Amino acid sequence: MTEVGGLVTHGAVIAREYGLPAVVGVEQATRRIRDGQRVRVHGTDGYVEILG
Repeated sequence: MTEVGGLVTHGAVIAREYGLPAVVGVEQATRRIRDGQRVRVHGTDGYVEILG
C-alpha cells in the first residue's frame, strides 16, 4: 500500500513482479492507520481494510 503513486510506480511494479497484493494512492493512509494496527490489502478490488 502506498499513499501516493499509480500503476507504474516502483511499489506497484514490484508488487506485480512478486505476485503481492497492492493498493496505490490511498489518500491520508498515514493519518488513518496507526502504528501496530493490522490491515488487509484487497489488491484486486483496490481497497484497504483496517482490522484493528
